Amino acid sequence: MGRLILNADDFGLTAGVNRAILELHRAGVLTSASLMARAAATDEAMELARAKPSLGVGCHVVLVDGKPVLGAQNLPTLLDLRTGRFHPTLGVFLKLLLTGRIRSSEIEAETTAQINLLHAKGLRLTHIDTHKHAHMFPAVLRPVLRAARAAGIRAVRNPFEPAWSRRVTHGAPWIRHAEVRLLRLLEPAFRRIVAEEGFTTTDGAIGVLATGTIDSKVVSSLLQSLPAGTWELVTHPGYNDTDLAQAHTRLLASRETEREALSAVEQFPGIERISFADLLRNQNY
Repeated sequence: MGRLILNADDFGLTAGVNRAILELHRAGVLTSASLMARAAATDEAMELARAKPSLGVGCHVVLVDGKPVLGAQNLPTLLDLRTGRFHPTLGVFLKLLLTGRIRSSEIEAETTAQINLLHAKGLRLTHIDTHKHAHMFPAVLRPVLRAARAAGIRAVRNPFEPAWSRRVTHGAPWIRHAEVRLLRLLEPAFRRIVAEEGFTTTDGAIGVLATGTIDSKVVSSLLQSLPAGTWELVTHPGYNDTDLAQAHTRLLASRETEREALSAVEQFPGIERISFADLLRNQNY
């Protein structure tokens, strides 16, 4: 039986997301969460994280669809200068990135600033990942890892979903299947860069294909099929309240379904649940 990191993204997005994450951790379900440095409920999330050191907390680096820590004068290519925010979609961001119009130095500087903000509030970060999995692209991965390494972080999410997990995930739209399969072409470069930069990671992420469609049947199907190795179940639980509606996230009602679905984890006591901190200890970092 494999080992599993149960991680919730978007910690700090809203009070309802924070509440769901804390409840699931207290129930023994979630082992880890990824915290946004500049979201509406970040301050509350940091307070909750400090009070619950058993919850592994990573930096959920935001480079798309959010507010930066640094000002526009420091990030002229990374921000939409009309709004002072990051570009609103991953598609716009990638178009600029892949045509050389975003400086890697700005990605590194903003990642450093987000990590430093969380460190300054007394958090010991266990790992790094990115909003919308932007670090799967090499031009983002290298500067993000440089910033993380300088801050003493040595674990990073492997955002690529394996074939076995895709086969047993039912209900995801075909376009999502096509996207996840296509993006797996980037995995060899990801593994090479992670090794070169001295980081550790998992064997893959599960639940990525099912983002927005996760329910208890999907969770059970994934865990029934879990092979040997170390995997991360990427989740987005929350409460569908007014704050969430104002956050303009595409994951609204699905966060409620996902929160309820994660109770299915309790049906698999043979799966060892770990955090990224445990992963590092086992790698002798």
